[in-house]
Amino acid sequence: MTKNEQAKETVHNKTFKGEVVSAVMKDTIVVIIENYKKHSKYKKYLTHRKRYKVHDQGNTSKVGDIVIIEETRPISKDKHFKLSRIVSTKTV
Repeated sequence: MTKNEQAKETVHNKTFKGEVVSAVMKDTIVVIIENYKKHSKYKKYLTHRKRYKVHDQGNTSKVGDIVIIEETRPISKDKHFKLSRIVSTKTV
């Protein structure tokens, strides 16, 4: 294998698991990721939330779904992630 082939194999994109909070835009969903972090001084656990705009070709997911997203090339100004798969759907 050449060095380029090895470099392509060793690239690991970031993947996150989160919940869809908005599916209003065309081919775009908003996913919220929650992480628990311990405060360095007070030793209290805090919830850290971050919202990502994710490319969803064909609008396959709905609000409340649990999805896995992965990092990709920039698709637009705000979209740097794409929908990898839907883990579970919300049943109402």
